[in-house]
Amino acid sequence: MEKKNIDWGNLGFGYVRTDVRYVSNYTNGAWDEGVLTEDSNIVLNECAGVLQYAQTVFEGLKAYTTEDGHIVTFRPDLNAERMMASAARLEMPVFPKERFLDAVTKTVAANAAYVPPYGSGATLYLRPYMFGVNPVIGVKPANDYQFRLFCTPVGPYFKGGVKPLTIRVSDFDRAAPHGTGHIKAGLNYAMSLHAIVSAHNEGYDENMYLDPGTRTKVEETGGANFLFVTRDNKVVTPKSDSILPSITRRSLLHVAKEYLGLEVEEREVLLSEVSDFAECGLCGTAAVISPVGKIVDHGREICLPSGMTEMGPVTKKLYDTLTGIQMGRIEAPKGWLHVIE
Repeated sequence: MEKKNIDWGNLGFGYVRTDVRYVSNYTNGAWDEGVLTEDSNIVLNECAGVLQYAQTVFEGLKAYTTEDGHIVTFRPDLNAERMMASAARLEMPVFPKERFLDAVTKTVAANAAYVPPYGSGATLYLRPYMFGVNPVIGVKPANDYQFRLFCTPVGPYFKGGVKPLTIRVSDFDRAAPHGTGHIKAGLNYAMSLHAIVSAHNEGYDENMYLDPGTRTKVEETGGANFLFVTRDNKVVTPKSDSILPSITRRSLLHVAKEYLGLEVEEREVLLSEVSDFAECGLCGTAAVISPVGKIVDHGREICLPSGMTEMGPVTKKLYDTLTGIQMGRIEAPKGWLHVIE
């Protein structure tokens, strides 16, 4: 298929309307068959459940053109499973895994002309989401829902190359104990907006959120999990019931152990031990890994030995290996790449 006339090398990380999106409606206790549509607009009642009580969940994943010319998505089965868990937590009907994968396949195939070519540095970002649509004035779950999936071509999350970030220890809490921090719900991200704007206004790239119970343990940022590397090259990630289970993090831990032969550990990480680590990164779908060079704890600077100019050596190996798998340069574990065409 002939590609769209887009300057792939200069794409930003933003929304570009594509030709087709997928829509399925849940009414009378069942999902309809779902359709592809050119209409990108949504019409809602003023009292729709999503508008009154933020009953919405979403996912994020990407489609890539591999080195051998195939279009693939990366581990979409895990996105499907996570969205099912998120929906169940907010008393929403789950969108079945096989339906989710079918929606991904159909939407990407229909928008194949928007999948950036291999080597361009750009990808096709997919946004599946679901929300309550019928009027709800009392505090209760909606009865009717809509599942949608749109896609948009995006450039690298960090244009001009990846530079280590400076982050701060936040005074805000990202999630409550026994709350919704472990699901991908819109309400969690709304809560983080003031904190991230405040951080940016003070010259920081991101926030480090601590556990709300004791404020002594590292949790995550507003949209990414932490990954640390010890001075003897062990890969460590924080463990908490209120951390979103990142698919990128899970994949990086597998890569560290099975491809690079590194020891990995998922455990509670104390803020007091962060200065002992050699490297730090933020991992997520958008950027894969964003290196962290400095953490500021209320005026106390924690400078990582990896520095402020480039990724640390272990973080770089993890990044190169995982992106190599995604782009087909390195053989992927069975089931990791879902081939569209």
